[in-house]
Amino acid sequence: MTAMVGERSGRWKLSWSRRPSGEPYTITPEELKEKLDRGEAVVLVDVREEDEWAINRIKGATLIPLATLPQRARELDPAAEIVAYCKMGSRSEQAVYYLRRLGFPKAKNLEGGIDAWIQRVDPTLPPY
Repeated sequence: MTAMVGERSGRWKLSWSRRPSGEPYTITPEELKEKLDRGEAVVLVDVREEDEWAINRIKGATLIPLATLPQRARELDPAAEIVAYCKMGSRSEQAVYYLRRLGFPKAKNLEGGIDAWIQRVDPTLPPY
């Protein structure tokens, strides 16, 4: 991770361009579906808000909105494979970086979020 000053804002921002080696940070919708179909133990964490959760969700997921993750991370097992998702993957990417820093080495981001899941795996879920 590197820090730099933005050209326009003059504010510091973080760059995550240098990830530590090890477990991949992302998983595709297809890879996740294969794991779920094989019955592998995967903990699905939906980091969207309650109103989004009410519209659609991946079966078996637990709702932990991103803003509550610092208080609720202890509910998760650091040894488990955790797949976080949101609408398009941005919030869940933040969640995965946070979890990795807390000592969750198998936390992964669902590429493209639930939108990609709907498009590529389960078109029966309603989009929004």
